Amino acid sequence: MQNYKLAWRNLWRNRRRTMITSASVFFAIFFALLMRSLQTGSYAYMYRNVIESYSGYVQLQGENWWDEKTIDNSFPYTSEVRDWLLGDENVDDVIPRLESFALAAGGQNTKGVMVLGIDPEKESLLSNIKSRVVQYKLTPEAIASLVNEPSIPDKTKKLLPVYENACFSGDERLLSDLGLDKNKAEEYIPILKKYAGFRGDPIAPGKPGVWLGEKLASYLELYPGDTLVLLSQGYHGSTAAGKYEIKGLIKLPTSEISGSVVYLPFDIAQQLYNSGQNLTSVVLHLKDNEDKSLKSTIERLSETAPPGTRLIDWYEMNDVIIQQMEADNVSGMFMIGILYLVIAFGIFGTVLMMTAERRREFGVLVAIGMQKKKLAAVMSYEMLYIGLLGILIGALICIPIILFGVHHPIVFKGELAHMMEEYDFEPKLVFASINLYFLWQILVVLFMVFLSLIHPLRKIMKLQVVHALRA
Repeated sequence: MQNYKLAWRNLWRNRRRTMITSASVFFAIFFALLMRSLQTGSYAYMYRNVIESYSGYVQLQGENWWDEKTIDNSFPYTSEVRDWLLGDENVDDVIPRLESFALAAGGQNTKGVMVLGIDPEKESLLSNIKSRVVQYKLTPEAIASLVNEPSIPDKTKKLLPVYENACFSGDERLLSDLGLDKNKAEEYIPILKKYAGFRGDPIAPGKPGVWLGEKLASYLELYPGDTLVLLSQGYHGSTAAGKYEIKGLIKLPTSEISGSVVYLPFDIAQQLYNSGQNLTSVVLHLKDNEDKSLKSTIERLSETAPPGTRLIDWYEMNDVIIQQMEADNVSGMFMIGILYLVIAFGIFGTVLMMTAERRREFGVLVAIGMQKKKLAAVMSYEMLYIGLLGILIGALICIPIILFGVHHPIVFKGELAHMMEEYDFEPKLVFASINLYFLWQILVVLFMVFLSLIHPLRKIMKLQVVHALRA
């Protein structure tokens, strides 16, 4: 009988032993796939957050702007430049920006801030800035009123003090964090708006007005309707000073940005800095932002770029963040390595048990004439089948979990979510869709299965029949 047929029959001669050994491989592949999916998904989500909340994938900048971020290194943004960018086959739209720094003052408090002149409509193509305008703020007064509201559940009343002065930009997140039933939103939202509703008006080109990061507004003790004073140096050393009504607050994912950013309509920012038609950057909204397409787009546009400008991709703009994430990825790989080590010992332990249990069986087979090489080959097929069986079941169970997780990330709620936000972590775990990492985990686990095969093969080749029959 052929070796692979004999191995297959041997598997089901002792089903319990086969199931135990396959289970060790199953748990190995299951946890390896889930952990790696969460790890790579979280990194991809962080990259996307950085790119889509600020830098974009490609920018047209003044030639020296990235090295020395002063308003003097801006460039003229004319209709010809806009038409030239939009004429590229991969450019869907352009997002103008004027970025500089200023001293912001409100009442007795002052702070150095980043002033970002934007077109709110265009900016929504990249960062969806309009959806970040604060709609609710749980002030101490609002919390006190909500605690006395009879229709608010007791569990929510206990959570409210945790969120004192917290801001929310939408109904869904507010309901989720406060543990309120979304199916009863029509009952709860009017009550929440009554006590915690917050003014958030739009800003628009041609209309003086600013949005502030909610952390900055808290530091300056300013609210919508108050006046913000900005003082800076304008284009070619001119004085830049202005007073603007605060239209709303913006909730941003990191406290560093939220505590230092002021949004102005870009034409109002041009007036403030006396920069005429100049901008510091234009973000390209691309149809295809994959690396290959990104590179070819930059190459095409660079050939005809206006003098004094250059195109820069997100890798260069986020070099520090990329290095930090790569260092973190190394530590993540180290943790995966520890998991693999534990898994490898688990697989080896079950194989060791199986080998010891079958020692007498091996002795009988060799005694009745089976060659050790044939026995080793049968054993190899058995381990291959067991490994493939565990990997197949593990992968089949993992696939729907991962695919579900891609479309429904794990979102933390309540006190844990608030604590994560305090440390600048978004309370969300994102799964990566199935790609090359899936194949690599399978290959690594399969390698561990074959590595664990060394022990039984060595025992078979060194088998002493007399000693084995006495086992």
